[in-house]
Amino acid sequence: MSQNSQPKHIAIAGNIGAGKTTLTQMLSKHYKWIPQFEDVDNNPYLNDFYEDMPR
Repeated sequence: MSQNSQPKHIAIAGNIGAGKTTLTQMLSKHYKWIPQFEDVDNNPYLNDFYEDMPR
């Protein structure tokens, strides 16, 4: 990255199990980027989802 360029961010969104992590890993490997992942341990929605998956 040149000294004058700004860092760029790409956000990948999708449903649980859609392949967001896989896509992020593939892109970061191909473009030699450093991936950033969401902290799933502190996500307030995941417990509700896994407790009542059919809903």
